[in-house]
Amino acid sequence: MAEESVEHVDVLIVGAGLSGIGAACHLSRECPGRTFAMLEARDAIGGTWDLFRYPGVRSDSDMYTLGYSFRPWNQAKAIADGPAIREYVRETAREFGIDEKIRFGHEVTGAEWSTQDSRWTVRARGPAGDVTLTCEFLFVCAGYYRYDQGYTPDLPGIEKFAGPVIHPQHWPEDLDYAGKRVVVIGSGATAVTLVPAMAETAEHVTMLQRSPSYVLALPATDPVAERLRGRIPDRYLYPILRWKNVLGAQFVFQLSRRTPGLMKSLLRKGAQRLLPPGYDVDTHFGPTYDPWDQRMCFVPDGDLFKAVTAGRASIVTDKVEGFTAGGVTTASGDELRADIVVTATGLNLLPVGGMALTVDGERVELGKSLAYKGMMISGVPNFALTIGYTNASWTLKSDLVARYVCRLLNHMAEHGFHKAAPHPPAGTEGTGPLVDLRSGYVLRSIDKLPKQGPAAPWRLHQNYPRDVLLMRYGPMDDDMRFERAPAAVLSGQHT
Repeated sequence: MAEESVEHVDVLIVGAGLSGIGAACHLSRECPGRTFAMLEARDAIGGTWDLFRYPGVRSDSDMYTLGYSFRPWNQAKAIADGPAIREYVRETAREFGIDEKIRFGHEVTGAEWSTQDSRWTVRARGPAGDVTLTCEFLFVCAGYYRYDQGYTPDLPGIEKFAGPVIHPQHWPEDLDYAGKRVVVIGSGATAVTLVPAMAETAEHVTMLQRSPSYVLALPATDPVAERLRGRIPDRYLYPILRWKNVLGAQFVFQLSRRTPGLMKSLLRKGAQRLLPPGYDVDTHFGPTYDPWDQRMCFVPDGDLFKAVTAGRASIVTDKVEGFTAGGVTTASGDELRADIVVTATGLNLLPVGGMALTVDGERVELGKSLAYKGMMISGVPNFALTIGYTNASWTLKSDLVARYVCRLLNHMAEHGFHKAAPHPPAGTEGTGPLVDLRSGYVLRSIDKLPKQGPAAPWRLHQNYPRDVLLMRYGPMDDDMRFERAPAAVLSGQHT
């Protein structure tokens, strides 16, 4: 009798960030007869864009591709700040009535698939205690990193430092850094955002990096968009700008992969042009790896270069040796004075939100599984997860995934199927992790990630135009097994 009281929905979406809200909008638009609910572990819509509140937080993709395909971004800034993106996501949820479907404070801990019942049983911790729901399709849009804990490496002697030590993932609202000296440890997207933003009011900001990243200056406002706005109807302008930026990003990525030496030279000249004469570009902006082996950093209007040129910020490429009460010591013997230390040292990966998955009583080991079209897991029925592109806007991939899920659900309904699970052909083996980067946060957790196979649909090519053809127009039965529910379920004996 207790089982009968468990709430059931057709689709359960986990996560109410950029991906989850987009998935719910697509579902309501393309599968209007389906019931669905959303579980969000935190107490607000927005995911990453609600969590991160550090100075200068902004997109590292243009908003014409980071925005939703069905709801054009119409503000002037192509590289938008965090609060603007957060409000954009929340407005989208309100406009489509998605905000009414969200249950906040619900952390999913596990999900079990039963072939006998043709459904998932999902368990979560809610504000009033443990809750259980069942669903026919489980759609995880929880990203791939831990929201409650950022990554901080072992920093010897950090306890000696007298000032505050801040991780950007947990930025205190009342931190006053005006007129103070700040050392930001790190070299990635967060660090290159923080440094120029804090340098506006701080006495001085030093970016202390063990090794540099590739940094490319982009205009904060898209000049093509400004020229065409008002001359072309919005319904045409947005797709034009979207595809312009998609193809531009693909060109840069392919150039980096095919002729890394040329791309290195172009990036070096770009940095050299924006920095003071004689600046040591090779030391501070010349990584040892090739472009796009790790995610490239973009700075709007070259703000990082401007802060360095103006003397409000500086870059030190060295290793952290230790700490004193008043600063950070480096391996070369220097001491960098600091009132505040910021550890912009990265993320901790947490695939599928950390939930435990089982299929007919057997635990799913993600690290030993294969990813199907970058969104489903080998042998796992009626399940999808969203992981965006590493070389382009996250939303480009999340839109494709959500539309594919809708297409799959409609295909199953049309043919009377109740179960869809991808199965690789015999002999298909993993050739690398799903997230194809050599960044530290990937390498630290590489064993936790699903693997890619040697060819499509088991390989993700980081190529949006190619994925459009595969996921919007490709066959539905390529390595996908469809089944109907057991007769007992169909006759209503199982509810």
